[in-house]
Amino acid sequence: MPYPRRSRSFEPYSSFTLPPGVKWLIIVNVVLFVAYFLARGTNFEALFLPLGLVPSDVVRSLWVWQPFTYMFLHSPVDFWHILFNMFALWMFGAPLENSWGTRRFLNYYFLCGVGAAICVILVNLLLGRIDTAPRVIGASGAVFGLLMAFGIVFAETTVLFSFLFPIKAKYMALIFGGIEFLSSLRPMGSGVSHIAHLGGMLFGLVYLKRQSVDLNFWDSWRQQYREWKFRRAKRKFQVYLKKQNKKHDHTVH
Repeated sequence: MPYPRRSRSFEPYSSFTLPPGVKWLIIVNVVLFVAYFLARGTNFEALFLPLGLVPSDVVRSLWVWQPFTYMFLHSPVDFWHILFNMFALWMFGAPLENSWGTRRFLNYYFLCGVGAAICVILVNLLLGRIDTAPRVIGASGAVFGLLMAFGIVFAETTVLFSFLFPIKAKYMALIFGGIEFLSSLRPMGSGVSHIAHLGGMLFGLVYLKRQSVDLNFWDSWRQQYREWKFRRAKRKFQVYLKKQNKKHDHTVH
């Protein structure tokens, strides 16, 4: 697991306070985890089952809320599952929210989470195993999207990979992406949805690239507009000078 080191390019980590978006995401995830844990083995456990992502439920029963709700649910028998996701949410999400603002951060987070769910559904549809696809829960898809964004926005920031090896954030994102891609080629049964991880990273990458293109487009448009205004003002000034010169010549004669 990478751990951030202080550097001049890591200004958003100047404090360890939780920005509001990350804070409430962690609170909701932890509250639901505790509730799910307490409900285990009781009649209330059934209330949590429809919240997980089951591709066949989404496709055949149109349970369209699952691509959203699954990312707030974590295994009640695996404490490390939620611990890893919440730690990564804080590590990568806090500096991004501090840099982007809460609204853009939350939009990106949910885009990656829902995008990861869409990838899981589509892959199972294409492989013809929609009826046998396992239930998916956890915030990992959205978190891997944050990892991708962190590697792009804070590309030159030094992190400690596995708490030991200093590495730049952009290379860390590439390494994790490569690991998830290779892992997704293995037969199913590991209990980890590598497709969801890759889906979150893919949707995050497309979003960030699109934003970059949009920003470049508008910056170029604004620059062209400013140049057009300058040329127009210049022509008007030249016309004004000609009129003044003609008026002056008429007065002299």
